[in-house]
Amino acid sequence: MTWVIILSGYILGSIPTAYIVGRLLEGKDIRQVGDGNVGARNAYHELGHKAGIAIFLLDATKGALPIFIAQAAVLSQVTILFTGVATVVGHNWSIFIGFRGGRGEATTIGVLLALITQPMLILAGPVLATLLLKKNVMLASCVLFIPLPFICWWLGIPGMLVSYSTGCLVWWGSLISSGRGKYPVPQKRGALRQSIFTAGVGGRVAMIGALIMGRRKNG
Repeated sequence: MTWVIILSGYILGSIPTAYIVGRLLEGKDIRQVGDGNVGARNAYHELGHKAGIAIFLLDATKGALPIFIAQAAVLSQVTILFTGVATVVGHNWSIFIGFRGGRGEATTIGVLLALITQPMLILAGPVLATLLLKKNVMLASCVLFIPLPFICWWLGIPGMLVSYSTGCLVWWGSLISSGRGKYPVPQKRGALRQSIFTAGVGGRVAMIGALIMGRRKNG
């Protein structure tokens, strides 16, 4: 039963919602437009705001559903956590579209909403306000993930889930750019901002590091 649930999480996570919506609504292959990412952010820019928001909600639901199934099956906490990881892996490397996918942002949020609902809801207001006022996804991600472990601790969330909430971002950021190719440092400031915005967390770190090294050499 344990491996069946974990595998089910991977399969559910593999459903490429952005690819399906792009084909049905616009006749576009989301992998061939924008940054080629099969996720809500690229869909938001390439398929329209409504489609992007809908895909975000679908991907978040896709992340939460396997957790609810694992909880309903009364599996161990460790198995439930592995199911969440498998779901995000499925989203990032979908079996249905040649092991390509998104960056796992919305799916990760869905997993965490199912696991640590109260802390996520507390942070929902500041995150939405940041998105509306600053229109900066990276900043909104920081507003969500940086204080999340501390709020979990403050609310008395079990230590395993506090660690999971912390490790989830580290794991997510390190795997986002894995197999996605290198991120060159653009010469123009506007291009740099655009690339940092569209890259995943791992890609952002790589580009910023390359930019710093480049300045040191030029200096």
